[in-house]
Amino acid sequence: MGMEPELRCPISTDLDAIRRLVREHAGRGGLSGERLDNFVLAVNEAVTNVLDHGGGTGTVLARTDSGGVTVEIADESGRLSAAHLAAAEHGRAHSAGFGFGLWLIQHLCDRVELDQSPQGSRLLLHMNVRPAPGQPPERLPRLAEPALTSAEPALPAADPVLPSSDPGLPGPAGFPGTLG
Repeated sequence: MGMEPELRCPISTDLDAIRRLVREHAGRGGLSGERLDNFVLAVNEAVTNVLDHGGGTGTVLARTDSGGVTVEIADESGRLSAAHLAAAEHGRAHSAGFGFGLWLIQHLCDRVELDQSPQGSRLLLHMNVRPAPGQPPERLPRLAEPALTSAEPALPAADPVLPSSDPGLPGPAGFPGTLG
């Protein structure tokens, strides 16, 4: 099976509309349950990063194929760098304010890639329809405190986040920018 139709929309402050469009597209692409909820949450975090830390303008492009769903979040400012992703992956918040959202994105998605060009940065998020072999079928991020370097202050412990039992909610309750 080849590539399915695309979803393309501008990044805007109407996060609810973006989540709804991505949820519908990814659901048609075969994602369901917690995998769908986690993917929508990851896209929401990436779009929020463009609004809060990037240039505030860009595009969300979603594509599906027989194996899963890929969403590209293009930020025209190009401020997101590989160093930001690496710091977040290892639990080190970056001094420019990047940190937990990028960490969460990398723990929710099956694959995260970053491309940079003179036109900006493109964050590619991918979720397989089925978990990879050896991966738990439903994986929520482990919310244990990431390792801190001696230069980083410790943050207060967060309450554990559990998936919402309300099927009408778009993602796990308790995350900023999501309903719940």
